[in-house]
Formats: sequence, C-alpha cells, structure tokens
Amino acid sequence: MSDPGHTPPHRFHLTTLAYVRRGGETLMLERVTPFGHLHEGRWNGLGGKFMPGESPEACLQREVREEAGIEVEDAVLKGCLTFPAFDGVSDVYSFVYLVNSFRGEPFEQGPEGRLHWIPTGRLGELPLWEGDRTFLPWLDRPGFFSAELRYRGGSFVGHRVHHYAEGASLS
Repeated sequence: MSDPGHTPPHRFHLTTLAYVRRGGETLMLERVTPFGHLHEGRWNGLGGKFMPGESPEACLQREVREEAGIEVEDAVLKGCLTFPAFDGVSDVYSFVYLVNSFRGEPFEQGPEGRLHWIPTGRLGELPLWEGDRTFLPWLDRPGFFSAELRYRGGSFVGHRVHHYAEGASLS
C-alpha cells in the first residue's frame, strides 16, 4: 500500500558524452532504436551511463570502446550538462568530452547504431536533440561550460549556461 504523503526518491543518472574528432570531422552515432524509443531517429555523440564506482574518465573510455571500438588516447573535459527530468522522471548529468586522439578504426555499425564521420561544420544539419544544437558550438570555445538544458514532453524549452575561462571561478 502506498503512502499518499510519501515522495518517491529523486532519480538521476550520471553519464559521459564524447565528441571524437579527426581533422575537420566528428564521429557521430546514428541511433538505431526500437520504434517509440526516446532516442529514435536522433544522432548523438558517444557515451552512456556510469557503472558503479566508475570515474568520469573510466566511463568515457569504456563507452567509446563499447560503442565505436576505439581507444581514447587524449580527451579534454569541456563541460557539464544538466537535464532536469529529461525523461519526465529522472535528471541526467553529463560530463562532455572532446576526444582529440584515439587508436583504432571505428566500427561502421556498433551496438547502439551506425557510426559516421561528419564534417564538424555540418553537425547542425543532422536530426539532433534541439539542445545539442545549443551546446555543440561551445566545444570549440576556450574554457569550460556548465549548462542546464530543459525539455518538457520531449521538446526543448530553454537553457542556462555559465562559461568559465581557464582558471576562472564562479563569482
């Protein structure tokens, strides 16, 4: 029997999101998901949820290896994204990395979908989440960003962002 005065525990997920670069191209994942799935028809960077006890860097390396079959050699943490109640229930917090060096050749087809090298300047032409169009240009800015991207019912409703110069503090 449920207690009408009891609030269920708040749920959240920690994730990494990697944008692998090679020259003027970015490796993008064309999601192949079941009909009606949250990510159906979307393109995205590589990444996923943390395993218990995993650091952001370990999660980044594991997810890129699992999804693309390559080994990260050099990555820069560019920012953090907060998606309040992204799926209507859980908050998602994502560490966003720019991968500038890797070993191996990416899969053509990975467990999450097809992988494609896309000219970086044309990423905005892909069927992305609308919030991705907002933060992708920040990957090429100096410094670090922390942003909140809000969705309601799967539609992007806005964002707030703080940009930090190298060595800057929140004040």
